[in-house]
Amino acid sequence: MIIGIDLGTTNSAVAIYREGAPVLIPNRLGHVLTPSAVSVDGDSVLVGLAARERLASHPDSTAVAFKRYMGTARQTKLGRKSFSPEELSALVLRSLREDAESFVGEPINEAVITVPAYFNDRQRRATRRAGELAGLKVERLINEPTAAALAYGIHQLDAESRFLVFDLGGGTFDVSILEIFEGVIEVRSSTGDNRLGGEDFNDILIAFAQERFGQEWGKDLRDERLLRKLAEQAERARRSLTEADSATMRVVWRDKAFECTISAAMFEERAASLIARLRDPVLRSLRDSHIDPKSLAEIILIGGATRMPIVRRAVTRMFGRFPNVEVNPDEAVALGAAVQAGLKARDAALKEVVLTDVCPYSLGVSHARLLPDNSLEEGLFSPIIERNTAIPASRIRPYQTLADNQQEVVFGVYQGEARHVSDNVQIGDLRIPVRLAPAGKQINVRFSYDINGLLEVDVHIPSEDQNFQLVIADDNEDNERNLARRREALAALKVHPRDTEPNRAAMARANRCWQDALGESRDLVEQWISEFQSALATQDPRTADRAREELLTALDRLEGATFL
Repeated sequence: MIIGIDLGTTNSAVAIYREGAPVLIPNRLGHVLTPSAVSVDGDSVLVGLAARERLASHPDSTAVAFKRYMGTARQTKLGRKSFSPEELSALVLRSLREDAESFVGEPINEAVITVPAYFNDRQRRATRRAGELAGLKVERLINEPTAAALAYGIHQLDAESRFLVFDLGGGTFDVSILEIFEGVIEVRSSTGDNRLGGEDFNDILIAFAQERFGQEWGKDLRDERLLRKLAEQAERARRSLTEADSATMRVVWRDKAFECTISAAMFEERAASLIARLRDPVLRSLRDSHIDPKSLAEIILIGGATRMPIVRRAVTRMFGRFPNVEVNPDEAVALGAAVQAGLKARDAALKEVVLTDVCPYSLGVSHARLLPDNSLEEGLFSPIIERNTAIPASRIRPYQTLADNQQEVVFGVYQGEARHVSDNVQIGDLRIPVRLAPAGKQINVRFSYDINGLLEVDVHIPSEDQNFQLVIADDNEDNERNLARRREALAALKVHPRDTEPNRAAMARANRCWQDALGESRDLVEQWISEFQSALATQDPRTADRAREELLTALDRLEGATFL
């Protein structure tokens, strides 16, 4: 069985394809969304809502939004342990896999995992490694907008149609244009911004509160515990502004309550620069695909941040019509991943469909050119496979030596759109020895890029009939040994039994609320915690379940319902 996983910045989800439809799988708390959060509590690890509830009270041992750092060497220290972004993601993926195994009643070791369309090669490889660390064979990485289109049902359409998928999630923004014809779903273009999402809109609200109370908070402005409290309140306020004309953020800091209200109009004014950043990727996707916006059948919105009225109004202004909001923006990607998993498994309920994709970034090499004064301009980027080229693809480009008796040619392999390679992402390099000869010896470089994101670089020197090759992938022996070691280390981490997770999440939330409350409210929370602990001490599951529901209901009355 193959599962589909949406590994998100804010929340993640898992689904399967069964009985002719994709089905979301509930986690151990009964929710279909699992917060992408990891927390270390002593010698054990918490994942999901229980971890996120510890964010404000235990910021030094809790991590969120680590998807933004996939493909980097960043290390996050939680307690006494350090984790890479892919290791943190692997813990989330492992939790989702366990939820799926509990749901279907059998072991699962294969998955389709979604990635932002604009993820570069390093980020995609890191996501694949995260899946492997979680004990999953990653059958395919599928772009999130493409998965959303499958959830929309594009694979079931008979008529030729074109769609634009506008995906604004918690940490990334993607735009993809897809076309379906004669059983083929073709991605015509993919663009985006890996540093734009709901978290950035939250930062505006955080900055607003800091401006209001900066003088009173003084040096505490950058205190991690205060920032976490502000982040939680900013998320609540942004969600409130989806339906209300104003929202209030309330933070208790050093036993004093601070409260500020922001109107929807003021929020929109402060977010103007972020809204403006949504426009360029849309225009680039239309330009790269050579498609007239009027020919688009639908503009489909996905990603939780598209619920914001200011975003929906911006999209409406761009296209002069209302976007399609029928698909649940938080669930569409996971459902689409399950459809792709069904296609991979050749589910009989799915008609055969061919899904093509594009290379989201240009791929090329570093080169130099001779200037009129005979000086060299080095570090220039020479694209070989340009962005939005349908994959699999193979392209060749000739180069020449620049100096007499040159003994070596160095090709740095890069991904990006900048003219200078220093502004792009280096994904490899190749050193080619050449025989002594006058300047101008021809060297042909071929790039071959497959559907799984594996790049092969072939270099041929016609005059010497020599060939050199570089394969940029993750399946070399050293990586396999390293992955096995890291997988064992993650597997050794203590995780509490599934049936204790709801109680741990409720207690984590109650402790956070106690910390955020003052006076009579704090006394109330203390009383609720005591009653809940007494119920747990009975070791009667029904008594504990009833007490937990009463505790959560009381906390909802105090601070509003839990959000996912």
